[in-house]
Amino acid sequence: MTETFQQRSVWGGLKRGLFGRCPQCGEGQLFRAYLKVASACSSCGHALSQYRADDGPAYFTILIVGHLVVGPLLLSDAVFTWPLAWLFAIFMPSIVLLSLVLLPRVKGAFVGVQWAIGDRGGVHSVESPAAIQPSSNTAV
Repeated sequence: MTETFQQRSVWGGLKRGLFGRCPQCGEGQLFRAYLKVASACSSCGHALSQYRADDGPAYFTILIVGHLVVGPLLLSDAVFTWPLAWLFAIFMPSIVLLSLVLLPRVKGAFVGVQWAIGDRGGVHSVESPAAIQPSSNTAV
């Protein structure tokens, strides 16, 4: 089954994924659980399980949370004047909560961009080690 490639908008795929919608039609749900991508779109039937995000969304989430919380915290006087227990009590829950809120949105955007550029999750054909024959010119 050959699929003809159409020009797809990266921004459109990113926005649809950010809101948890199918990048193909924008109507079906992208996730069937918190971070589990649905096998297919309930609206258009597009196979969503072919997009593999792996660790990319987690890295981008850490980057975003670090810039939104940790960066301003380090630039404020609170680091030097507040007791350490207060800093942990206030900022650790906010970092965890912000990470949990952003992670599915970042993963959705990640899948949307993969859809837009036509990436199928980097699946490559790799020969098995048994199929690789050693060269007869190698010195022992």
